[in-house]
Formats: sequence, C-alpha cells, structure tokens
Amino acid sequence: MVTMEQPATRAGRREWVGLAMLALPTLLVSLDMSVLFLALPHLSADLGASSTQQLWILDIYGFLVAGFLVTMGTLGDRIGRRRLLLIGASAFTAASLVAAYSTSAEMLIAARALLSVAGATLMPSTLALISNMFADAHQRAVAIAAWMSCFMVGTAVGPIVGGVILEFFWWGAVFLLGVPVMLVLLVAGQRLLPEYRAPVAGRLDLVSVVLSLAAILPVVWGLKELAAHGWRWPQGLAIAGGLAMGVAFVWRQRTLADPLVDVRLFRRGAFSTMLLVMMLGGVVMAGTFLYVPQYLQTVAGHSPLQSGLWLAPQALAMIVSAQLAPHLARRFPVPHVLVVSLLVAAVGCVVITQVSGTGGALLLMVGFTLACVGVAPPTALGTDLVVGSAPPEKAGSASSISETGNELGIALGLAALGSLGAAVYRAGLVLPTGVPADVAESAREGVNGAAAAAGELPSPTGAELLGSAREAFTEGLNAVGWVGAAVFAALAVLSATLLRRQLPRTEPSQPR
Repeated sequence: MVTMEQPATRAGRREWVGLAMLALPTLLVSLDMSVLFLALPHLSADLGASSTQQLWILDIYGFLVAGFLVTMGTLGDRIGRRRLLLIGASAFTAASLVAAYSTSAEMLIAARALLSVAGATLMPSTLALISNMFADAHQRAVAIAAWMSCFMVGTAVGPIVGGVILEFFWWGAVFLLGVPVMLVLLVAGQRLLPEYRAPVAGRLDLVSVVLSLAAILPVVWGLKELAAHGWRWPQGLAIAGGLAMGVAFVWRQRTLADPLVDVRLFRRGAFSTMLLVMMLGGVVMAGTFLYVPQYLQTVAGHSPLQSGLWLAPQALAMIVSAQLAPHLARRFPVPHVLVVSLLVAAVGCVVITQVSGTGGALLLMVGFTLACVGVAPPTALGTDLVVGSAPPEKAGSASSISETGNELGIALGLAALGSLGAAVYRAGLVLPTGVPADVAESAREGVNGAAAAAGELPSPTGAELLGSAREAFTEGLNAVGWVGAAVFAALAVLSATLLRRQLPRTEPSQPR
C-alpha cells in the first residue's frame, strides 16, 4: 500500500497573531542598533570615548551575541522557547537601564555586554517559534520575510525616533526605547505565544559552551588590537588560539549525542553556501552602515533628526525587497533571484565609491539604497532555507546557527571595515601647520574628534582641519564601498555556480 505524505498543517489566526507578538523583540533589536549609530557622535563627546572604544561600544554586542546564540538556541529547545524569550526580555530591560545611565565609556561597554547576553535569547527564540508555528513551507517563508521586515521597520523608524530623541534629550534616552517594548512582551507574551520544547531534552554540554566562547573572543581581541596597534605577537597568538578552539569545538560536536550545533547540517551544500552569503553580506552592510550616519552628520552637517529622515527611504525599500523575495522565489529559480539581487547590491557599493566630501549625501543614499535592496532577498530566502532544514525539535539550534552567522558577520564588518576606514582616514588626514600635539592626536582619532578639535582652533586653521578630516573620512567610505562591491560580485558568482546545482526547485524550502 502506498502511503501518501500528508500536507503540512496551515497556520491560522492564532499563529499570525503570535507572529505579530514576536515582532516586538525583533523591532527592539533593530531599534537599538540603528539608534546607537546615530547616538555615537554624542556619547563619544560626552563620555570621551576613543575610536577603539567607539568600535567596542558598537560591536561587542554582536560578537558576544554570536558567542552565546548557539548556547541560547539549544537551551530554548530544552527549557522552552517562550520561557527563554520572556527571561531574556526581563534581562534586556534591566541592562537597557544600566546602559542609559552609564557614566563612562567602560561602563557603557560593560552594559552592552550584558545586553548581548540577554539579546542572545531573543532572536533564536522568536525564529524558532516561527518555525514551529508555521509548518507549511510557503507560509513559513512569508512569515520569516515578515519577521525580517519587522527588523527593517525598526531600522527605518529607529533613525527618525532616535533623531527626535537626540534633538530633545540626552544620548542615554535611546536605550530606554526598549523598556516599554519589553514590558508589553512580558505582559502579553505569556498569553498569546504558544510554548514549544524538545520532547526529549538532551544534556547541555558546558564544555561546548566554553569552547564556543573561547573560539570567538580571542579572535575578537586579536583583531581589535591588530587594528589599533599593528601586528604584535600577542594578537597573532590570540587569533591562532581562537581558531584552534574553533576546531576543537567542531570536533566535540561530532562526538556528542546531543551537540550544541548539529554539524551534519553543514554537509548540505545549499545550507553552507547560504550561510556564507548571509554572513559576508552582513559584513559589508554593517561596515557601510557604520559610516553612512557619520557622513550625514559630520560631513554633510545634518542634525540627528535630518539624518534619520535621510535614512528612512533605504530601510523602506529594503522592507519591500524582503517581502517580494518569497514570491519571486515561487516564480523564478532561487539562484537567479539571488544572483540578480547580489549584483544590484554590488552596483550600489560602486555608487558609494563615487561619493565626494562635499555635496555627496544624495549620491550616497542612492548607492546605500541599492545595496540594501540587493541584500534583502538573499537574507530572507537564506534564513528560511537554514531554519526550514531542521526538524521541529532542533528549530532553536538551527535558528541559532542562522543568527550566529548574521551577528558574526555584522560584528566582523564593524571591526574589519571600521578598521579599514580608520586606517584610510589616518593616512589621508593632513594636519594644518602649527596644530598643538593634543589637538592633532584628537583629530587622528576620527572625524568626530577632528570636528571637536576644529572648534578649539582659530577659524582659518579649524576650517582647514575640518575640511581635511571630511575628505579623509570620505576616502575611507569609498574604500569600504570598493570592498563591498568586490564581495557582492564574488557572492553573485558563487551563487550562480554552486546554488544552480544545489537548489533545483523554486520553493525556498520544503515542508518538514
């Protein structure tokens, strides 16, 4: 007798209402990041943060989230995804209050580290719950695209809301945005979200947790010190040690009955390829977004609110692009959708390379918008493929793999491209004759330091210094654009050659 496969149960009203609730932590994470980019010049001046501390304030969140995501995703499979989500929401609220009232750069960095541990519970929990709530492949693809769009809504609204806040309040108020969002989640999530956990919970391997952190953190420290002080043996030893721990982590996962990461998933070509595409796309976009708000405020001279309004169209265009992705994937081969999207992103980065230090805001936003439109479909379709490939009881673990790749890409982009732009800036900065040593040192820290230093100098000298700093900063932005164009073009070629064989169907993922 032939047994016919039963179609996946389609989601109903309860699941779509639950999806709306899951949008809250997603909005919060994107609001937190986009607002922080705008607040960076203000908190830098208030707390006296150096360029290295500024990068730590921005990317320690992403690096530590990447380190803890695997643990939290697996923990959610064991104790319940809704339970972990609500615990994380409570911790995120408390850490936000600490960040808002930080009195030094070191205190803010520590608060961001606490936020990262709490934040590591949010994204895999929400994505795993979506995977469980939407068994139908097409509905799941649409739900994940909607989930991603909520992240992008936060990116679009964040600069505007943040601009209003920074116009009338101090920089710490931007961290208080998350408090009411999390309070709503804590009150309503218990009633509206279903609970899911693995039927047979395995043991959480603490050795693997330690190895995962030992693989990421030394590499982070090594890259930071390498960018700040040049090559020295401690940095090289830290990077090599971190990579060795990464090898040990992978080996241990292959020997465990209940691993933190099911490394067998990486044997699937499409799975690994899409993770690489999403991670490298995150590298480019994070590195670019580090410079765009600073250009709008420090080079173009716009206020935080004006800068937020300039950034809103690109985020809205990205939302539309992500929403179209699953529908395009049903009509055209997925590799074709990916290749075209990545080439559009590459063209956008090329446009960024042509931005000048004067009057370049409009051209910058055209290029940045094209890059955002191009990167959205690979991210949406890739997330669905990665999450949809795992059985329901491993949804948290699979979600954590996807989010680890995204977060690590974002953090690496901030560190690597941030360091590249800083190096180009320092090489291109020309100091006027007679500038005091302390003022010169402040100017070399970055364009924000140069803008503050220029105000302390006589008018002609200050104007000359500020003009040179703006040109040097723009040269760094151009260099980041060239790197982004090369990366996206290479990913387009990779998608065309590998995914054409690995993804013969047009569906982004199949029912489980």
